[in-house]
Amino acid sequence: MNALAATNRNFKLAARLLGLDSKLEKSLLIPFREIKVECTIPRDDGTLASFVGFRVQHDNARGPMKGGIRYHPEVEPDEVNALAQLMTWKTAVANIPYGGAKGGIGCAPGELSLSELERLTRVFTQKIHDLIGIHTDIPAPDMGTGPQTMAWMLDEYSKFHGYSPAVVTGKPTDLGGSLGRDAATGRGVLFATEALLHEHGKAISGQNFVIQGFGNVGSWAARLIHEKGGKIVAVSDVTGAIKNSKGIDIPRLLDHVKENKGVKGFDGGDSLDPDSILVEDCDILIPAALGGVINRENANEIKAKFIIEAANHPTDPEADEILSKKGVVILPDIYANSGGVTVSYFEWVQNIQGFLWDEEKVNNELKTYMTKAFKDIKEMCQTHNSNLRMGAFTLGVNRVARATVMRGWEA
Repeated sequence: MNALAATNRNFKLAARLLGLDSKLEKSLLIPFREIKVECTIPRDDGTLASFVGFRVQHDNARGPMKGGIRYHPEVEPDEVNALAQLMTWKTAVANIPYGGAKGGIGCAPGELSLSELERLTRVFTQKIHDLIGIHTDIPAPDMGTGPQTMAWMLDEYSKFHGYSPAVVTGKPTDLGGSLGRDAATGRGVLFATEALLHEHGKAISGQNFVIQGFGNVGSWAARLIHEKGGKIVAVSDVTGAIKNSKGIDIPRLLDHVKENKGVKGFDGGDSLDPDSILVEDCDILIPAALGGVINRENANEIKAKFIIEAANHPTDPEADEILSKKGVVILPDIYANSGGVTVSYFEWVQNIQGFLWDEEKVNNELKTYMTKAFKDIKEMCQTHNSNLRMGAFTLGVNRVARATVMRGWEA
């Protein structure tokens, strides 16, 4: 089942639990707008190259649409649609005044030079500048993009609309980015994990963790969990995987990754087959890479007691059922990785106010939002006698449905 089918399935299950009218259910599912653009740029060697860019704006009942821009060879309409819809429910679960959107360009960023990436970003922004905006749709970084990408988007947008720092989030701090934004998704994962463990009478300290994916989210989660006394026994990224049953020295690993562009070759652990990392023995598994990695092929072999979904849609529905029967507790992506969009909201607020918060305020506010969202999810779980995924989905869908009805938009 692809990401869109799985997301639609979860939405429909939540709609059924909530008893939504079929017309309202249909209107909530249909995207507000889908955009597909051709982006042709000159390569450094003088040849022309064409790429396809997408932006799906899913829903704006609760506020401007919000979502990342990803540069990846596998960017395609179904994936972008699924992630845009997930953003709608995620922003509602976090209770921030946004709707959902997502975008991307089908390209391999590692095969493009910095100047080619800049030209591609600027052409894409030219094609969509009249469809995004401070109170309309606010892009952010995602897989294959980062603060520099957002700086180029901001600059290109500002050529048409005047200097508008609030039009994108995840910018460099010198251009109005928020302190704490770089660590926000990983820090949100920490706060979400703490909230879940507290519910079970446990703490981060004393737990064994496995982290699949050591990019921005995985590396920050590892650093913060290590600081709290958690033992990280295995880590993987695109270069390879390592394990150490006594616990990996995360500060040393971070230095190694910075120098060597990956975990491969780190001498503080044994080499491991990256495909087997999800089934390593641990208390808590954190998938922080691509979607669909936990499936019916490997679900039965997973030994973790808790799964924290730091990636988008890492667990497919069949695996969900298998794990649920095994008693594995899954903290769903639309809550677990919402720290990034929450601090993006703080960045947007700071830009509109023209006022910079200190990092301590950002982190404290993030903890408040993550803790409150977990409490709200648990209340929905009790109301509908459901697991955490359905608790989160019913919470998000209900908030969007109520806003839609109050605005008089129901069909």
